[in-house]
Amino acid sequence: MSEKTLHIIGGGLAGSEAAWQAAHMGVPVILHEMRPVRGTDAHKTDGLAELVCSNSFRSDDFQANAVGVLHQEMRLADSLIMACADKNQVPAGSALAVDRDGFSDAVTEALEQHPLITIERGEITGLPPADWQQSIIATGPLTAPSLAEAISAATGAEALAFFDAIAPIIHFDSIDMETCWFQSRYDKVGPGGTGKDYINCPMNEEQYNAFIDALLDGEKTEFKEWEGTPYFDGCLPIEIMAERGRETLRHGPMKPMGLTNAHDPQVKPHAVVQLRQDNALGTLYNMVGFQTKLKYGVQKDIFRLIPGLQDAEFARLGGLHRNTYIDSPRLLDGTLQLKGRPGLRFAGQITGCEGYVESAAIGLLTGRFAASELLGQDISMPPTTTAFGALIGHITGGHLAADDEPGKRSFQPMNVNFGLFPPVEIVKPEGVKRFRGKEKALAKKHAIAARALADCSRWLGIGQRTAAAE
Repeated sequence: MSEKTLHIIGGGLAGSEAAWQAAHMGVPVILHEMRPVRGTDAHKTDGLAELVCSNSFRSDDFQANAVGVLHQEMRLADSLIMACADKNQVPAGSALAVDRDGFSDAVTEALEQHPLITIERGEITGLPPADWQQSIIATGPLTAPSLAEAISAATGAEALAFFDAIAPIIHFDSIDMETCWFQSRYDKVGPGGTGKDYINCPMNEEQYNAFIDALLDGEKTEFKEWEGTPYFDGCLPIEIMAERGRETLRHGPMKPMGLTNAHDPQVKPHAVVQLRQDNALGTLYNMVGFQTKLKYGVQKDIFRLIPGLQDAEFARLGGLHRNTYIDSPRLLDGTLQLKGRPGLRFAGQITGCEGYVESAAIGLLTGRFAASELLGQDISMPPTTTAFGALIGHITGGHLAADDEPGKRSFQPMNVNFGLFPPVEIVKPEGVKRFRGKEKALAKKHAIAARALADCSRWLGIGQRTAAAE
């Protein structure tokens, strides 16, 4: 293989996207994936880009939602992950959700068929050897212990870890639809959706309190060797949320807002559990926001307390897996390269971004950066005003030092959000007397989103390509 080859360790979303981007720039790629030679506690197949948690890529609204903006920027950059997600979408209200098997199969097939991509199955137990001129570690939240130890030894810092919990999946035909009903929150229609894309299970106050009691009393999985490891607030186990207060779930994943019981419209539910379609056939539904570390033996009993799920059959119960990430602001430069080790980059969740799309986006960028270096080209950085730039800014800097621990920064995994973008000034529309509150906030989101997509198009040279084609 040519010395201009890019080696990528890890065939998840980030590694798969990095391989695709580099190959499309004309660089040969060897993608190293340890499955099925060595499995993980969360993966079930040997497919590339397997989704081990939710099947949702979250909001696809590119006008008023930051992750929707990131979706669109990735589409502009010819993302493989987004192309396969779009081809394998299932109804999910305003979100973009996918058939997880169809999605993984599509990514795997595309990479296997690309003439510049070679997939090698087997575990890489240490850092890339010196003769790998350019390499990317994209091993994600389930980095094998031997590689994690090598990373720790090379950086002089211990890897930080938190837990991701997996939500259960239920067979559709075991759900009582005389109790439940189809409806998206506020009847919102999303990509491929109808406004009735979620199954809703209503609870009255007595049922809700009984459910909370069961969650609090249910036996949990204990990992004594990992005690003190923080959870990521965007993916808290359902029972941990319940421990934070009896009303927490009613104002979180079980909020009844924007929903009307089709079987009894006059009675407002005290709380609602939502189920989202998990596969293209519509035979499986996952419990939205119901990540859990409850022991398998009690999960069925507790979740069957939910009205409509009293006879539920579970295709998969919830679980818990370790998630590892590095202190990126201290260890990585602006191109996601390890300081002091030219040619070695990190991508995906191991860098401290959170979420499928964010991980794939960082893979997209590192693939382009590494390919540019192999081709002898200058690296072109995305503007800070784009979602791409906002993510890099989060990962590589902008975090405050802790007052009680000098040198330690407030770096934690985070999803893309408008708070990571530079602010934008907006002018009150002509003829509008009052311009504040929700209207002003929405206008700011629209302005940030429009600026991001325009700047991303210019960065990618899309306007120039169009003009040249004409």
